[in-house]
Amino acid sequence: MNERNRRSNVRVAAKLSAAVLLACGSGAAAAQQSPALDNVSVWLGGFYANTDTRISANDRNNLVRGHINLEDDLGFPDHKLSPRARVDVLLGEHQGFSFDYYTINREETRYIARAIDYRGVTYGASAKVSGKLNFDFGSAAYHWWFGSGNGVFGLGVGAAYYGVSTRLSGEATVLGQTAQATAKSDDNAWAPMLQLGWRYAINDQFRVYVDASGVKKNGGKLGGHIYNGAVGLEWFPWKNVGVGAEYGYTKIKIKQRHNAYDDQLDMKVNGPSLFLRLRF
Repeated sequence: MNERNRRSNVRVAAKLSAAVLLACGSGAAAAQQSPALDNVSVWLGGFYANTDTRISANDRNNLVRGHINLEDDLGFPDHKLSPRARVDVLLGEHQGFSFDYYTINREETRYIARAIDYRGVTYGASAKVSGKLNFDFGSAAYHWWFGSGNGVFGLGVGAAYYGVSTRLSGEATVLGQTAQATAKSDDNAWAPMLQLGWRYAINDQFRVYVDASGVKKNGGKLGGHIYNGAVGLEWFPWKNVGVGAEYGYTKIKIKQRHNAYDDQLDMKVNGPSLFLRLRF
């Protein structure tokens, strides 16, 4: 091989090596994890929820009906601080799991100012009535994140667990006689869930996000839908510890079937949340 051919081969090899290095570098950049995502992300806190809650009941023939607004009729407080926890785990750069849980427990006793009907029973004005509502929600979803820059979009599919427990008991004076009645229900169910999300890292300390999710289940003793939307801001004054502020809206509509009656829960929850944020 003469000197000219040797130099030509060297140039070709150098170009091929540069092309391989460039391709490897491009692949690594494409696979780089977005700064908007963490390997493990923990949220611990609660939301100061403004609630509007209505429970209703009707018989199979829809001849006997009645409803109660827990805030207006039973004096439940409009606002309540409820605990909430979330965990996100990233697998690789673009996939992972998310877990979420919160509960709303409320109970109140008062003398009602007007007569109310529920499950065919009339609680007269000035009757002493106790109401209780427990709502639990938990979810697990598998996420795909699209994008590798400061902003990523996410799609999640999974399952949600929700349980509803209600009780209404009271007494009334009718023709000088005191009558007592209690109506209660307790059930839970699993349902498919769809989640959408957007994350954006402004810099190393500040990030913003938008989340939306929906749960829907038909059939069975307990069915209905739950829709949720939230927008939030994260601030990390330290590398692994920070705070998160969020404003969310949730609409819950659940129907419980019984032998003689159907109960329905309609609840709207909106308000700010504050979290201790841990990331690793």
